Amino acid sequence: MNKNTNNSIGFVLYQNDRFFRSRAFRASSGTSRRVISANLGQVSGLHVEMLFKPTAIPNASLYDFACVSWNYTLKDWRTFGCSKVNHSADGLRCFCNHTTNFAVLMSFRRDFKYAEVLNWITILGCSMSIIGLSLTITFQMVTRKSRKTNPTVLLVSVCMCLLIFTLLFMLGVNNPHKQLGKPEIQKDNILPPSDTHTERDRGPCTAVAVLLQYFLLGTFTWNTLYATHVFLMIRNSLATSPSHFTAYTVAIGWGRTAWRNKVFSSFRSYGCCWLAALDPKGNFDFKLPMFWGFLIPVAFMLIFNTVVLVCFTVTTAKTNPHLTSTRHTSMKKKFLSSFSLAVVLGLSWILGYLLLITQNQTMYTILNISFCVLTTTQGLQIFILFTARTSIVKKIMADALKSVSSVEIPRHTKRFSLWRGKHSDNVESYTQLDPILSTH
Repeated sequence: MNKNTNNSIGFVLYQNDRFFRSRAFRASSGTSRRVISANLGQVSGLHVEMLFKPTAIPNASLYDFACVSWNYTLKDWRTFGCSKVNHSADGLRCFCNHTTNFAVLMSFRRDFKYAEVLNWITILGCSMSIIGLSLTITFQMVTRKSRKTNPTVLLVSVCMCLLIFTLLFMLGVNNPHKQLGKPEIQKDNILPPSDTHTERDRGPCTAVAVLLQYFLLGTFTWNTLYATHVFLMIRNSLATSPSHFTAYTVAIGWGRTAWRNKVFSSFRSYGCCWLAALDPKGNFDFKLPMFWGFLIPVAFMLIFNTVVLVCFTVTTAKTNPHLTSTRHTSMKKKFLSSFSLAVVLGLSWILGYLLLITQNQTMYTILNISFCVLTTTQGLQIFILFTARTSIVKKIMADALKSVSSVEIPRHTKRFSLWRGKHSDNVESYTQLDPILSTH
């Protein structure tokens, strides 16, 4: 500036933006902005450059920023007269052609990190479950005439819901529009709506999230109906279930309506096509749909299923002197019966609730791997316990093995005869089962 001028220069640095409440920019993650005010009097043709250093946010990367100034007429931030110069490791550089209260509004994007081991366990486990569930559904429907109606309908419905959920999870849970790696900051100086970047909803990902929730809740509903059937069988001394039970279960199991949310952007998570559960800092948020749209209803169903499993285990462990079958049932069969019921009731999901309250890192890792293995292979477990172990499948396998002709493996024997005295010759005798070779 000209040294002969008598213009006064003043600067004020605000440590936060409490005096600059904006309606156009929301601080959803609780971040704070410093504001610098410059006053150079009646001076025209200014060229103001400022350098801002962004505050590091855990598990987040800078997505975009805007150089703004405070408009006292609008009582809000605006980008008029300011532009981005560049951004580097030193900071964010802005240029403005006037003096007022300046700030930089930054938008951050959450960084999602996935364990590669859990990813491969999920792919392998879900693939085997899809095969196992398909075979179980086919077997149950083909052999339905030789089975009771109620267990077949319940088991097929459980497998059908779980199969559809697993297929949707494998094919559509990954958000195809999520950005990986370091984001590219835009050149245009556009005011961001929030300090947390939310990917614009594109339709399919939200639809997948809704369908995943529907069919997973449907799986647990059918699990609970299966548990109800077992409970009624226990009360009736292992007799048949009440009349019209099948009609009631079908109406309840398949007659539910999918829950819908008007605000789809808050319904699903950004990293994947599933219910939102974490806040911008990466902590579990009880206000988000994951808690009240999935964890709460599933918790009640798991509690009921656990109570039924305990009653079933206690009932089967007792020996009834009036029933010959209970006297000769081994502990191994009783354990397998209880274990099979625990698998079909989906009790392995209890580990997921333990993950929410576990603070120890070692225990968290063990529970995480166990939860991933048990839940992704649930369909395979159902196939082994409810299909592969049945007498019909065992008979089919036995007949198949008998029909396969055994392959004769060529053998030969070698015999030595020793005599003492003058006859010290070794006499060798070979026997060859292969008719092509000659015998000596």
